[in-house]
Amino acid sequence: MAKEAIIISTLNTDERKKLGLRAGDTVKVWQKIKEKDKTRLQAFDGLVLAVKHGTEAGATFTVRKVASGVGVEKIFPLYSPMIDKIEIVKRAKVRRAKLYHIRDKAAKEVRRQMRNTRTEKTGATDSEAGDSASTSAKTEEAVAA
Repeated sequence: MAKEAIIISTLNTDERKKLGLRAGDTVKVWQKIKEKDKTRLQAFDGLVLAVKHGTEAGATFTVRKVASGVGVEKIFPLYSPMIDKIEIVKRAKVRRAKLYHIRDKAAKEVRRQMRNTRTEKTGATDSEAGDSASTSAKTEEAVAA
């Protein structure tokens, strides 16, 4: 007496399994958002930092994006019915399975940019003062000669 498989989810799991999601991929995840009695789709696009548990039932993937200068990460279940579709926008060759070091790299880049803007602001006034002093010294030398 063979039992038939009962499909509980309307999700096509074979399609998600064949997606071949990897760390380093830039993806666009279309998520269903329920507001009152309506549902709408919202895209979350970013870099896949990690894929955990392969393609088994509890598989998850972490996506990171920078929104308004702030890093935002979301962990999505691979087979969630709340995810409408996953589009792979770009694939990149990476040397790590987990790209958690991108967080530190982004923070270091922001610190470097902040340091540069601070020195440019103070440096611009110093250089302007130095330029005006040197031009006034040159004109005084020309008048004396």
